[in-house]
Amino acid sequence: MLGINPLNLAIWVPIIAGAAVLATGSDRNAGAARVVALVGSLLGFAVTLPLYAGFDPQASGFQFATLRPWIETFNVNYHLGIDGVSLLLILLNSFTTVLVVIAGWDVVRERVAQYMAAFLFLSGLMNGVFSALDALTRATLQDELLRIWGEHRSTVILVTNDVDEAILLADRIYPMTPGPGAVLGPAIEVGLERPRHRRHMSLTPAYQKARIGIVEFLRACRRGAA
Repeated sequence: MLGINPLNLAIWVPIIAGAAVLATGSDRNAGAARVVALVGSLLGFAVTLPLYAGFDPQASGFQFATLRPWIETFNVNYHLGIDGVSLLLILLNSFTTVLVVIAGWDVVRERVAQYMAAFLFLSGLMNGVFSALDALTRATLQDELLRIWGEHRSTVILVTNDVDEAILLADRIYPMTPGPGAVLGPAIEVGLERPRHRRHMSLTPAYQKARIGIVEFLRACRRGAA
């Protein structure tokens, strides 16, 4: 149904692998859960390599685009595509997932399947967030990320170029200076309580404080580069 576009595979392979890890059951099958998680994370990274190989840096607009009707009544579409920034974010996220599985191999002793599956689900959903071109698709994936994080409370590193997305999803934001020699700026704490609701989030003082902090940092970088 989703075709063979590698961008679709970058989203759905980790999610399907996560479901397979959960199917291994309890900690009596922890070894199987680890193996399935490692294979799934490696496959999840492998399917992103055609995105890198086939990406044309000279082309304008989004590449590997997919557009399919989703909720036709409201003109909502399953609409994906990547540019140079989102390509790098997808590659970084997928590779990091492999490292997370390896790092937790001997460390995680309880609820192994749930731990490994959560990161695979998060990996696929994050790739979806990075590539979603439809606003409702992006919001749906963000809400699913928040839901899964709320269940497992795992530490997640998210790289994004969307200020509002960073404030919605993160507890601590490290802004980055622009350009090839980019460095991390000082941490900006997001004081929003969880669970978070996007509808009224922008009206809260905590949201305004975080957003002003990020914008002022970026403005200072621009003035320094002038």
